[in-house]
Amino acid sequence: MKYSLELILKNTFYTLAISSIYFACSSSQDSGEEEVKMDASEPTYSLVVEAESLHDLSDQSRLNEAVLGESVTLTEGEWLAIDADFEQAGRYRVEVFGTPIGADTSAIWTEDYYDNPDGRTYDVTGKIVKSPSSEIQNYSVEGSPFNKGLHKMKVHVSRGSVDIDKIVFTMMKPHKASTEILTQNYEGSEWELVWSDEFDGTQIDQSKWTFDFGDWGWGNNELQYYTENRPENARVENGILVIEARKGDLGNKWTSARMTTRGKVAFLYGKIEFKAMVPRERGNWAAGWTLGNTYVDEKDWPYSGEIDIMESVGYEVDDETGDGIAHATVHTPAYYFKIGNQISSTREVSKIAADWHTYAVEWTPSEIRMLVDGEPYYLYDKTANEKEWPFNIPQNIILNLAMGGGWGGAQGMDPNITDQKLLIDFVRVYQKK
Repeated sequence: MKYSLELILKNTFYTLAISSIYFACSSSQDSGEEEVKMDASEPTYSLVVEAESLHDLSDQSRLNEAVLGESVTLTEGEWLAIDADFEQAGRYRVEVFGTPIGADTSAIWTEDYYDNPDGRTYDVTGKIVKSPSSEIQNYSVEGSPFNKGLHKMKVHVSRGSVDIDKIVFTMMKPHKASTEILTQNYEGSEWELVWSDEFDGTQIDQSKWTFDFGDWGWGNNELQYYTENRPENARVENGILVIEARKGDLGNKWTSARMTTRGKVAFLYGKIEFKAMVPRERGNWAAGWTLGNTYVDEKDWPYSGEIDIMESVGYEVDDETGDGIAHATVHTPAYYFKIGNQISSTREVSKIAADWHTYAVEWTPSEIRMLVDGEPYYLYDKTANEKEWPFNIPQNIILNLAMGGGWGGAQGMDPNITDQKLLIDFVRVYQKK
């Protein structure tokens, strides 16, 4: 048998490149548990993968003796791999149609670019969990990013056994990079305001912000579904941006919001600052940061560069006083957290969750400096090559509140909380004059 892959665009059909469709054993990966229960907007097109043939591998433990038209049975530790050539970059719904086998709960996750030269594991769905069933079920997550072109992918079974019938990748939103680039002057004696959002209106200014959406785990096994332009999760109240995470909302474990300037405007050099009050309970992960405008999918990170102006996790915040810790970090191909050598600094902040504080980055072609309330506490100045210094790439600003995940949930989730709020008074960008 072999697998066919088709791209369906309304009533037009395209054939996609397929090669080496197979399954084998691999070590399982434990991604965060999350069930998908939200529907999204009308899809643009879908990639549909259905079983037609299998090819042997030297490291596989067994070969499934499936016949034409039959499904493929995978057990814990096994994977099914495909080569898929995406016609368009964007955010996708990933659906695996299959029947859980046996009495145990099953779990599936999808790995992208398994042939990458960095030895990375790009988990682009997180763990999709389903209970035993005698009927075909739809295992799905939304918002997974895929660039245009060839993707070598694996569908892993990390728990139980599943009889896989087909895999569908449905476009939900095309990728759009920022076309407006503001390059700030970095020489002079005074800062001059060039862009801002004071959140003085009654609604979020969609000429400045767009929303990331979905529940694919965001590379960190996070629990929340990020909603798109939903006031319950992101709104303006009395001159303040409120990003709210809500437990058990819309059938999800959590909902929240992730706002970005991507597709609107990106920034190169200058000073970026925001005034914020973070939440305090165990399980939250609040952040104000930037991501390079060249990011399309996970293979682009950290080559696109990332500047974490402020990150805060709830388990480091004192429940009574609101005192906590601000984290500043940059991620580059040479230094990033998944290889354990990221370059970070921390600052103890009095009443980080009970009072307003201003977090900033001052960025030139040779250094990145981070500040809290005007006091510098972080410096990154490694510029030997493009792996150390990808920060000639314009950056998009991101504001988000995650729940759980590899860092936010590192000490578990407070079972008593039902919501968390990240408050932002303003976001401003300056240049020197």
